[in-house]
Amino acid sequence: MVGGNGIKTVGLAPKMDSGFYGKDIISVRQFTRENLSYIFNIADEMRAVVRRVGSTDLLKGHVLACVFYEPSTRTSSSFIAAMSRLGGSVIPINEVRYSSVTKGESLPDTIRTLESYADVIVLRHPEMGASQVAAEYARKPIINAGDGVGEHPTQALLDLYTIQSDLGRLDGLNVVMAGDLRYGRTVHSLARLLCLYDVQMTFVSPEILRLPLDVMNEVKALGRPVRETYDVRDAIADADVLYVTRVQRERFADQAQYDELKDYYVITPELMENAKKQMIVMHPLPRINEISYALDSDPRAAYFRQMENGMYIRMALLAAVLGKA
Repeated sequence: MVGGNGIKTVGLAPKMDSGFYGKDIISVRQFTRENLSYIFNIADEMRAVVRRVGSTDLLKGHVLACVFYEPSTRTSSSFIAAMSRLGGSVIPINEVRYSSVTKGESLPDTIRTLESYADVIVLRHPEMGASQVAAEYARKPIINAGDGVGEHPTQALLDLYTIQSDLGRLDGLNVVMAGDLRYGRTVHSLARLLCLYDVQMTFVSPEILRLPLDVMNEVKALGRPVRETYDVRDAIADADVLYVTRVQRERFADQAQYDELKDYYVITPELMENAKKQMIVMHPLPRINEISYALDSDPRAAYFRQMENGMYIRMALLAAVLGKA
């Protein structure tokens, strides 16, 4: 919506029941089961196109501005690959320190400049809520690619899509999330999104890295069964999904505290002997030491399939917000 001052106001990112065209993707709270199914169906089609012919001209003539204030490999690369495979062009800005921001330019001015050149803007920013601010000033769609310790909605979508693709369902699962639940924005978004389904969630972390209270309360308020434990061995036997996150060094002011926690959990083949034969292990990556490389050959290791799925989901989202899905 555009107000009298010419600034688009998105409030609390309303649900997208009426479709995706021209909409911002800021929070997983915007999604319903119905429009998730819609996006997943498009992602299936995108996967088929890529595997059959490699690319399409669906977004030929459209431009994506990919703006990253924080380092990124997978998210930025998959958005760039997604737009390229759809036939569009990309303005990649992965080193913001070399841009006008170093001259003191504000986020709203940067966004309003880039939307002069682009049809859609993907934004990663270290401050929670930055994508919401950008959306309030932009006339073109903003897609949140991670805002501090807040949310990472497109990661949550690809995570959910991977669970459905690998296990064939979303309802009736026990999803175990282990590691850095305090700072892990991927966990925050996935937990909220899973509340749309009949799932049980088990959160595994040391005390200092527990899931933030606001996210926990949100999950409980929606009536989802929740369990907390400090021992991953206590949770792995019943897990249909084991979602592992790294301890994020960049979020710690105290290096000694990080060193103490970074290897708190390590998922090994020996540990996986206690898990179901039909389950999956996921990770948003990058991993440090929390999943043994020896596990990579296990068919339950889904994290690289998960990364590939990210491109298909982002292809679907770009096509949808640009009205070409």
